[in-house]
Amino acid sequence: MALTAFIHDLTWGDLSEPARLYARRCLLDTVGAGLGGRGTELSRIVFDYAALAHGGRGARLWLDGREVSPVGAALAHGMTVDSLDVHDGHKLTKGHAGAALVPALLAAVPLRAAPPDGRELLTALAIGYEVAIRAGIALHATTCDYHTSGAWNALGCAAIVARWLGSGADATRHALGIAEYHGPRSQMMRCIDYPTMLKDGSGWGAMTGVSAGLLAHGGFTGAPALTVEAPAVAHLWADLGQAWHITEQYFKPYAVCYWAQAPVHGVLQLQRAHGLTLENVRRLTVHTFHEAVCLDTRRPANTEEAQYSLPFPVAAALRHGELGPAQLSGAALQEARVLQLAEAVELIEAPEYSARFPAERLARVTIETTDGRVLESGEMRPRWDVSAPPGDAELLEKFRWLARLRLPEARAAALEAALWRSPELADARTINDLLAPA
Repeated sequence: MALTAFIHDLTWGDLSEPARLYARRCLLDTVGAGLGGRGTELSRIVFDYAALAHGGRGARLWLDGREVSPVGAALAHGMTVDSLDVHDGHKLTKGHAGAALVPALLAAVPLRAAPPDGRELLTALAIGYEVAIRAGIALHATTCDYHTSGAWNALGCAAIVARWLGSGADATRHALGIAEYHGPRSQMMRCIDYPTMLKDGSGWGAMTGVSAGLLAHGGFTGAPALTVEAPAVAHLWADLGQAWHITEQYFKPYAVCYWAQAPVHGVLQLQRAHGLTLENVRRLTVHTFHEAVCLDTRRPANTEEAQYSLPFPVAAALRHGELGPAQLSGAALQEARVLQLAEAVELIEAPEYSARFPAERLARVTIETTDGRVLESGEMRPRWDVSAPPGDAELLEKFRWLARLRLPEARAAALEAALWRSPELADARTINDLLAPA
């Protein structure tokens, strides 16, 4: 199927049943991550920045209400989702599509001539995922640098805006080209080596994609998007409309980098099996792939360093049994016994696991107890791996966990219903109204 036809002509009826389900799941999960992220200092700063630098009309900031432009809302909400590392991702892109796509999708609702219903909202989101993921796989296959997700998820955002503005085929092609050219091609491993608020570039990807769609619709031209049009990547687009990469999304139960999810899962499995407490553990060894070994922060000074760590969340998981905003910020970063165990975590690169990255994110955990036992986890995959995704009830409970941190119970329940039953919505603006009351 030709890309421009896919972007503009696809209907709800054209989506496979799994693609429909995953569009709904990704919408719910990403909004939940954004609600959790609203408590971060990063989100506070970027909301104030958006109000100052991107003032305008059409969009309102989540759990805030200040009115900004759709471009400003895409930036602020994309960074907010990215501020708590609990959103969905895709293995082969080594990154995240939804963190940009959902903020861009909701920010762009006012750009439509008529408000979308829920089915159109989800159809546009599924289109965005397909464009973004395929562009991401293409970019990784044709460049030598490991770039942040904003470099490619911007194209999915541009596709959504082009569809909703009714841009012609030429303008749509230019929108993709502008988004690729200006997408933040930032170096991902710098954020791993020096964890800060820069994160994964998805806020900039969302802002770039929405801007690209608006510019192209107004006549602005861009170079062809090589991740879409280069002959070397043609095979990645050949099954467009037939295969659905959105169904390859993974979800996270813990608010830390996906590279640390398998060790955390392994530690918690051993804890449950053997009745361990933090005080029972003398030493902990993690064999895993090279990139995960780079997550070596032992004493995080802030939530960014805690989320891009492996030793700290492993120790914190033993202490708390879960990893969310409360366990990865504030006073929790100063717990002496957690820090002591984090210092005692040994990270060892396993060449066999490095060879299987990025298609698989594997780890093996060994715990030495204070009474002399040596406990082995065996080979671990992340909990909720693509091969064993969460059930609907688990994903809904995760949303409630995050929503309860920020919303009154009644409003959280209304938002959950609107998101989970979004195919039934007559007017998708309901979601924005629940997120950002005037």
